Amino acid sequence: MRTERARSTTPIALAALALTAVTALTACGADDEKAPDAPKTATGTLEQLAEQAECDPNIQTDAKELRQANCATKDGKYVLATFATDRGQREWINEANDYGGSYLVGRKWVVVGEEKVVTALRGRLGGTVETGSSHGGHSGSSADGGGGHEQEHSGHH
Repeated sequence: MRTERARSTTPIALAALALTAVTALTACGADDEKAPDAPKTATGTLEQLAEQAECDPNIQTDAKELRQANCATKDGKYVLATFATDRGQREWINEANDYGGSYLVGRKWVVVGEEKVVTALRGRLGGTVETGSSHGGHSGSSADGGGGHEQEHSGHH
């Protein structure tokens, strides 16, 4: 009887496994349909990323751990920042998220600007869009498209 039971559960187990595989493949297929919206995530120096974004960077910070530039293109104004480490980037994003705004995030780089600008740049740089959670006293702080956005951040602790 044990043999029959094992045989009878095996087809059920196989059916469940097949259903799981189909579900996983379908989910991957959905992601693949979205993939053409953005190229492979860009990498490189601040200057290389700026060139890919079609920006002539106005460098504001040039330190070993952080390089930051203001950019203005046909898409709008934004800030492009590169980081020496993944940890430094994540800490910066976590602090900046408190002020709201839209962020295009790649490996060791971030673009900060209005949502429409970030979305347009994603088409050239790839990356992932993140949105910060704005709080009371900072509404409208990104009205200038991000150009002065980072300067506001530097004064808050």
